[in-house]
Amino acid sequence: MFANFYIFFLVALIPLLVGGIYYGPLFKSAWMKVNGFTEESLKGANMGVIFGLTYLFGLMAAFFLTSVVIHQTHIFSMLLPEVGEAGSVTQEAFKGLMGEYGGRYRSFGHGALHAGVMAIFLVLPILAVVSLFERRGWKYIFIHLGYWFITLALMGGAICQFIEYTPVQ
Repeated sequence: MFANFYIFFLVALIPLLVGGIYYGPLFKSAWMKVNGFTEESLKGANMGVIFGLTYLFGLMAAFFLTSVVIHQTHIFSMLLPEVGEAGSVTQEAFKGLMGEYGGRYRSFGHGALHAGVMAIFLVLPILAVVSLFERRGWKYIFIHLGYWFITLALMGGAICQFIEYTPVQ
């Protein structure tokens, strides 16, 4: 279905790269303070497991974001299973639609916008609810929301700009 499947594996690196900068030089002291961490308390973590799982979860997020940032996936799924039948009226109609409108809204900015909106309307409520029950403050919520907003916007932008679909046969 994807002509350049490898893009997902590259996009899955974004949470690691943004996290290294965001929770490092940019907001390390604020993040540590709001969590009650010290340099000493952060030592001894299994960074291989942390980085490996972060990459895996980034890969999962990349696959999900495709349906959020690329509108054409909705048309394809709406026409299943007939769109997969070679020479069917549905498949020919889909090919015509994609020929005419398949390139619309396929830009980095559009993908970043949709992923950023998802951060506000999905990630923020999830972070806020968990944080409220954990008795965390708004500073904690907004530090993490900032990370997710930047991360998802970059991921969504890259997916929308660079993922290519193989033509329906």
